[in-house]
Amino acid sequence: MKEIVGVRFKSVGKIYYFSPGNIKANVGDRAIVETVRGIECGEVVIANREIPDEMINSPLKPIIRLADENDLRTVEKNKQREKEAFKICEEKIAARKLSMNLVDVECTFDNNKLLFYFTAENRVDFRELVKDLASVFRTRIELRQIGVRDEAKILGGLGICGREFCCKGYMGDFQPVSIKMAKEQGLSLNPTKISGTCGRLMCCLKNEQNVYEELLKITPKMGAVVVTPDGDKGKVEDVNLITGKLRVKTEKSEVPVTLDRSEVKLLKDVEIRVNKDELKALKKLEDK
Repeated sequence: MKEIVGVRFKSVGKIYYFSPGNIKANVGDRAIVETVRGIECGEVVIANREIPDEMINSPLKPIIRLADENDLRTVEKNKQREKEAFKICEEKIAARKLSMNLVDVECTFDNNKLLFYFTAENRVDFRELVKDLASVFRTRIELRQIGVRDEAKILGGLGICGREFCCKGYMGDFQPVSIKMAKEQGLSLNPTKISGTCGRLMCCLKNEQNVYEELLKITPKMGAVVVTPDGDKGKVEDVNLITGKLRVKTEKSEVPVTLDRSEVKLLKDVEIRVNKDELKALKKLEDK
């Protein structure tokens, strides 16, 4: 077992473990730590706790200190510097007529590095832009091209459900979402129906997938052959997984009957598959 403290650097982001040493940290404290990017100030979200060694992937870096008033003032100054850097970078991008969209700027706590995050349709040669920015800020400059999912997480917004984006509201890391999930959940494979504001598959498909997988185990799928309570053999033409209602067309009637999944006996089920044409047409929605 090793004692750790969990620190997060963004309001909704990945939690990183650090060694507390002799420091007693409480949830909500600000801590000064060393990261691969340099010295950073993060929020303690997990107080001193012991966890198994196998949960730690690499040697833990120590917490340098808990942030004091001077450190917090430095953080506020850095935020102002980020705003100024954002404005200047946009001006430089426009002056050089680069096809890129600046999304965010981050300044490390020790002012040793400025990171600029941007999106672009294609690769961008930003070497001259880096020189321009370095001459202005006199510090290390790093430009990172991010995907549309990351852009949505940084900027935030409201989804079609009327709530804050899942990625912005609570998701630390993105989870893989697939076209098959949408099909298993009985959704129309219309890009406008299953994609979020970022233009990629909605994250909530992953959130609900476990429930649908359990329901699929006990519910005949569309195209399955079943026996009705009257003993008639029929084919399932429509399924509502949530309510458990099936529309079954029997051999004796042209009009489908509505039955509950508990009322039918399954003779032959089918497998839900995404055909090649569907996958080809919608593959871009799975991209990051």
